[in-house]
Amino acid sequence: MTDYKLLAEQLKSLAEDEPKYIPVLSNASALINENLNDLNWAGFYLMDNGSLLLGPFQGKVACIRIALGKGVCGTAAQNDETLLVPNVHDFPGHIACDSASNSEIVIPIHKDGKVVGVLDIDSPSLNRFSESDKEGLELFVKTLEEVIQF
Repeated sequence: MTDYKLLAEQLKSLAEDEPKYIPVLSNASALINENLNDLNWAGFYLMDNGSLLLGPFQGKVACIRIALGKGVCGTAAQNDETLLVPNVHDFPGHIACDSASNSEIVIPIHKDGKVVGVLDIDSPSLNRFSESDKEGLELFVKTLEEVIQF
């Protein structure tokens, strides 16, 4: 089981010397990729001119821009809610950036009460993410929101 509190503390430490968003998000995606098993993508999409633009990530080549309301990322951002999807093939309008992905979790990131991006994590396994993963990753994002400088 992943120790999300420890991951959040590691994230805080990594952001102490340089809180700017590119290095923090780069290290955050590496932390997730190294500490969660059975993933094929972990990274960020950031709001840019009314849609989500690819940010730092670990994994395979990804979609560059996602419209709000489209796919899991665009829907999570538009509705400002965490989406835990056990089977992406059952999600209406799923965008298959990587055909090997079968489950996904997306958590919105906020600054001054507004969604500024999302954390997106994909797995090749069905039902990879649990409620405890959801709670732990929401804690990770809350810590990210506290330490990062956009």
